[in-house]
Amino acid sequence: MTENQLPRELEAQIQNVIDADTDDFMTLAGMLDLDPRQDLVGADLSRADLSEAILSGANLSEAILIEADLIEADLWGAFLWGADLSGADLSEAILIGANLSEAILIEADLSRANLIGANLSQANLSQANLSRANLSRANLSQANLSQAILIGVNLSGVNLSGVNLSGVNLSGVNLSGADLSGANLSGANLIGADLIGANLIEANLSRANLSRANLIGANLIGANLIGADLSRATLSRANVENAQFGDNTGVSEEMRADLTRRGAIFNDSPGSGNRTRILVPR
Repeated sequence: MTENQLPRELEAQIQNVIDADTDDFMTLAGMLDLDPRQDLVGADLSRADLSEAILSGANLSEAILIEADLIEADLWGAFLWGADLSGADLSEAILIGANLSEAILIEADLSRANLIGANLSQANLSQANLSRANLSRANLSQANLSQAILIGVNLSGVNLSGVNLSGVNLSGVNLSGADLSGANLSGANLIGADLIGANLIEANLSRANLSRANLIGANLIGANLIGADLSRATLSRANVENAQFGDNTGVSEEMRADLTRRGAIFNDSPGSGNRTRILVPR
């Protein structure tokens, strides 16, 4: 037998896979004596059918899973560091505590996925569908969420420090207790968002729509709220020391005076031209 010939045992295993009456990945992997929890690092599983597969704790670091079917897959605690999941369907997948740092999830479907406590730091989630996903306590620091769909997502207690969320629709989203320090939320839609106790230190909220948002107890030290819509927003007990305001819709003279007493800085203060606007119902 030459060096290039496969051992007969392996040839037989491969033939068994070819002749198998199943396309279940876990079954086929077992036929090849592969342990999905150890032997899938860097594997090319593009367009593989892994729906409902049990891959909890599997090591899929740097694996290629482009357009793979992972619907309702169990990836609890799985290692997906640097994996390419572009266009993959992870809807309703279980990813609790999974490591997805630096993973590529461009246009991936993560709708209704369970990502509680998952590590998504520096992951690329641009144009990903995260509608109604549970990301409570997940780490999304420095992740790319440009044009991501975040309808009904749970982001309570999430680490979003330094994340670019400029122009993103976060209306009605639960961000209570989230770390948004240094995040770019300029022009974001935060209508009715729950930001109770959120960390917004030095966050950029310029031109953001915060109408009806709940910011009770939020930390806004040094944040930029110039041009933000604060109509019916609640800022009681929020720390606004050195926060920048100006040209805001929905700020009454009473509210302005109160925020100023608490350390807020209004760039349209007397002497620079008062541009703060109050909407009056017609």
